[in-house]
Amino acid sequence: MTEAMFPLSLSLRTATLATLLVIPPGLLLAWLQARRPYPFRAVVDALVLLPLVLPPSVVGYLLVVLFGRRGPLGMWLESTLELRLIFSPGAVVLAAAVVALPLLVKTAQPALESVPLELEHVARTLGLGPWALFFRVTLPVAWPGIVAAIVLAFARALGEFGATLMFAGNIPGRTNTMPLEIFSAYQQGDGDRAALYVAILVLLSCAVVFVAARFSPGTRLR
Repeated sequence: MTEAMFPLSLSLRTATLATLLVIPPGLLLAWLQARRPYPFRAVVDALVLLPLVLPPSVVGYLLVVLFGRRGPLGMWLESTLELRLIFSPGAVVLAAAVVALPLLVKTAQPALESVPLELEHVARTLGLGPWALFFRVTLPVAWPGIVAAIVLAFARALGEFGATLMFAGNIPGRTNTMPLEIFSAYQQGDGDRAALYVAILVLLSCAVVFVAARFSPGTRLR
């Protein structure tokens, strides 16, 4: 793999892993917020949205505090699993996952809310349990909106910059994703290299927006 292709490969791999990582908890949170009243629901909603409204550098700083070598989770991972997250490709994945989760939850939630309650009630009367109800009734009905949520989460993970820079650093051949490479190229006055990655990200973003729009609730698929 050439040096020029590494940021593209790393960005695609880490964005894919981050998206796969947030799908289970993201769909669970979206379903809970859409269907289950429970104590402190508003607090959970605020916490889910927090990475979306905080400056990315703050998100990165909090990840360093929690998962750095002196952070509680970082020390636990290093002592029990001999895993050091900070300044590693794993840190890129975690930073991307944290910022992608809110977008997945808040996009999937309306799709789940749009599933008629009467349909779920009929399924319960036919003997379907909670898991069977979700996978055989709720998910098939809400799938276009859920696909849009997953695609948008992937796009957010692909474009993550600030939290990644704080938590994973910009290490050539290790953590330099495309957004970080654009920043480095601009600082070094290498306009051609910056323009290359900008063009790739713009094309990928356009494709993602198109797919998300096609699957968004209320959009007629042809």
